[in-house]
Amino acid sequence: MLQPGQPAPAFDLPDADMSMVSLAKFKNHHNVVLYFYPRDDTPGCTMEAIDFSDHEEEFIQLKTVVVGVSMDDCLTHGSFRDKHGLSVQLLADVDGEVCRSYGVLQEKELDGKKKIGILRSTFIVDRKGMLRHALYGVNPRGHAAEVLDLIRGISKCK
Repeated sequence: MLQPGQPAPAFDLPDADMSMVSLAKFKNHHNVVLYFYPRDDTPGCTMEAIDFSDHEEEFIQLKTVVVGVSMDDCLTHGSFRDKHGLSVQLLADVDGEVCRSYGVLQEKELDGKKKIGILRSTFIVDRKGMLRHALYGVNPRGHAAEVLDLIRGISKCK
């Protein structure tokens, strides 16, 4: 598991519009809320994405971008975004490489079958590219407000 104080693992992933997004492009300009979620258009994931989207203006005021990552593909992300009017950027990590680098893949057993899935987790990366918070196994309800409070704490330190 990643720990605060470590450099955030770099990534380049396509978004819902198939444009590449790099963590490096935010360095020295924005804090990044990087949240990993299991699947598009499931109840908890929808709640979390809408909640982050509803707080978009507050994150922008704090010079923070919010990016969601799952192993769904770009087309699924686009449908999910459009169906729910989401403003957060959704990135496709189809092969799970970035999920592995952030330590969010876990083995789950469902109906007697073992399957690898994403543990809902959020990472806050400061403008210098360092992890400030690594939150594993989060509850989607009210999570965006909790993350906003953590960002406010980082902003006060600057």
